[in-house]
Amino acid sequence: MLGLICVDVDGTLVGTGNTVRDDVWAAMAHARSLGVRIALCSGRPAVGHALDYARRLDGDGWHVFQNGASIVNVGTRDSLSEPMPDGAVATLLAHADATGRLLEVYTDTEYGFNLPGDLAERHAALLGLPYVPRAPSSLNGPVVRAQWVVPLGEQAEVMAEPHDGLTLHPAGSPAMPDIMFISVTRAGIGKGAAVKRIAAGYGLSMDRVMMVGDGENDVAAMQVVGHPVAMGNAVEAARAASRYVVADVDDGGLREAVELALTL
Repeated sequence: MLGLICVDVDGTLVGTGNTVRDDVWAAMAHARSLGVRIALCSGRPAVGHALDYARRLDGDGWHVFQNGASIVNVGTRDSLSEPMPDGAVATLLAHADATGRLLEVYTDTEYGFNLPGDLAERHAALLGLPYVPRAPSSLNGPVVRAQWVVPLGEQAEVMAEPHDGLTLHPAGSPAMPDIMFISVTRAGIGKGAAVKRIAAGYGLSMDRVMMVGDGENDVAAMQVVGHPVAMGNAVEAARAASRYVVADVDDGGLREAVELALTL
């Protein structure tokens, strides 16, 4: 069986109701009991629901948050995070104010945003956090990521705009299907590089690692592991990068992936 299973959150672990199926939790617990390490591999920050998921999946292990900008051991709270380049956040905030778009700014454990309102409140609920408007300038610690939160139809426009020295990671959530989340990190940061660091820390070669995902931001990780798995609801880019395809998130596809990992 494999040594490490990496799991995306939205559209993979969590379905349209923003919940995790009981049979998925049971499959994950069984794999962990057999010695398989499990790493959350998400665009979400290490707070709220995502932190709870990581602790339940592998409470003393390393997990990938914020599309690889945060690599955190949820047991020790040690961090291997990568800060944003100098000046990048100020430039992004100025552009957000000019365009009237919602921009979120994250450290490892906190976040703020420029535009309080319904969209920011909906996203806070998705993350499992109280809705507390907070200016990005009030955050403590280094900023590791920013994120555009825009209507689905604005994705192409945002992706086409210059983001010098930065990498964009678009992702959606079945719990907010009308919205696109476009993470912005230091150039070269991504789920793929983060998964490699975790596997190396566990002493595992990449042919003993599985990545299960559904979105464009999962492709980098799927391309570096020996066993890439696309959910039935995956976008075409994730399907193209996969070696296996399982059922839709709402039909227990992640359980199928875990069961597969135990046979490889």
